[in-house]
Amino acid sequence: MSEQEIRVPDLGGADEVEVIEISVGAGDPVQEEDPILTVESDKASVELPAPGAGTIVRVTVSVGDKVREGDVVAVMDSAGAAAESAPAPEPEQAQPEAKPAPAPAAPASSGGSRKETVLVPALDGFDNVPVIEINVSEGDTIGLDDPLVTVESDKATMEIPSPYQGKVERILVSEGDKLSEGDQLLEMTVVDEGGEAPAQAAPEPQSRPEPAAAKAPAPAPAAAPGDSGNTLPAPGTRVHAGPAVRKLARELGADLTRVPGSGPKGRIVKDDVQAYVKRQLQQVQQGGVVAAGSGIPGVKLPDFSQFGDIETQPMSRIMSATAINMQRSWLNVPHVTQFEDADITDMEAFRKSQKAAGEKRGVKMTPLPFLLKACATVLAELPQFNVSLDMDRKEVIRKKYIHIGIAVDTPHGLMVPVIRNVDQKGLWELAAESAELAQKARDKQLKPAEMQGACFTITSLGGIGGTAFTPIVNTPEVAILGVSKAAMKPVWDGQAFQPRLMLPLSLSYDHRAVNGADAARFTTLLSQLLGDIRTLLL
Repeated sequence: MSEQEIRVPDLGGADEVEVIEISVGAGDPVQEEDPILTVESDKASVELPAPGAGTIVRVTVSVGDKVREGDVVAVMDSAGAAAESAPAPEPEQAQPEAKPAPAPAAPASSGGSRKETVLVPALDGFDNVPVIEINVSEGDTIGLDDPLVTVESDKATMEIPSPYQGKVERILVSEGDKLSEGDQLLEMTVVDEGGEAPAQAAPEPQSRPEPAAAKAPAPAPAAAPGDSGNTLPAPGTRVHAGPAVRKLARELGADLTRVPGSGPKGRIVKDDVQAYVKRQLQQVQQGGVVAAGSGIPGVKLPDFSQFGDIETQPMSRIMSATAINMQRSWLNVPHVTQFEDADITDMEAFRKSQKAAGEKRGVKMTPLPFLLKACATVLAELPQFNVSLDMDRKEVIRKKYIHIGIAVDTPHGLMVPVIRNVDQKGLWELAAESAELAQKARDKQLKPAEMQGACFTITSLGGIGGTAFTPIVNTPEVAILGVSKAAMKPVWDGQAFQPRLMLPLSLSYDHRAVNGADAARFTTLLSQLLGDIRTLLL
């Protein structure tokens, strides 16, 4: 074995720099100019390349160390580097010298498997460092040097790599736990094949040395579960990124699960994070719609089972779609809510007087048809509420029709069927159609076309309770009316207090399209129409 020291080159005038990322580990093959580690000065980050081809014997520095020009950062074996097709026999000849590295422990068992408890290695003098991320899950198949957990000291963020390849059986730590050298990390079934071990066994078929050598890179697929090249990681998969990249992502507020990796086996590098953030900023500055959660750090959940018994179940399709739509609307729309009370004493008296007529028609007259008709009248009077905004083209889309969505609470989740041409229909027709659509929503029989095209939405909690709330605008609509439970209140008529049935109204609106004065005009006019339903005929 011909060992060669890898030293820090001329740093361009910098006296001392910090190691922010280590790209290789003991036993890794490298080619000339492959990055060994990354250092960072006050002005720039610089990768230190390998001076030639070979195999890393050991790395002599850690993340967070300060190095100067001439310092030794790693030692590599450059013997036989030119013979790329035969890396396997070399460890067999040099096995005694490679003894300090963790990989040769595998040959103790010939091609089988064994149980191992992975312990926390030396942490460069640090004790009680908190776990900030667990990078594997029970049942995962992992390769040699795959990151197991990420810990963070006062000075640096470090990944603890796997000393073996195999299957994770049980994780013995949780996020937030504090670790010291020698603590138990996880239990795994170690596979005593792959890596250097098969290279020793493979030469036995004398007539097939080249296929045996070709199998030497086999550990690479074992380290790649969840990786798919330069594609976006699927939710729940492990993110492959170094400590420096994770630190940069935290500083920029970038969610690494949304960043496509361009490095080997889908590894995320700094350029990927910076390009992702740049794309998001450009989209926002150009007036584009912000994707749900873009640029906002995700909320990492603790292991709730540590506090007591839990049960998990998948979201229903409706619940998942509602959650995504609500988050998108909340992130993209500057919400303001205008409140008003409408005196519906006379309206309710008239509605109840129609009970017999409703029984003959087979239709129940509820307050909803009056709200629909009154809102349609206000939308016609104040057309700035019957628009959508195209921020990409900087255009206002004005609608010449009045379709209103009605939010329906179903056992499967919130659904919003749409009543078309509300302004052209009478109260009985609106009562029948709203009842029919609500029943279809509860029976999950709504067609896609029956939930599209709304200009405005009404959501009512009056049958449940509450005095007011702030509904979320159902973008691309620009307003939504929330209706709470009516209550008898004393109202001054100029001479005395009179008991009146007051209906709380909550109008949330998109402040990009609607100003506060218009919102006040909307609720005032709506209150007047509901207070004297005869005005709906004018």
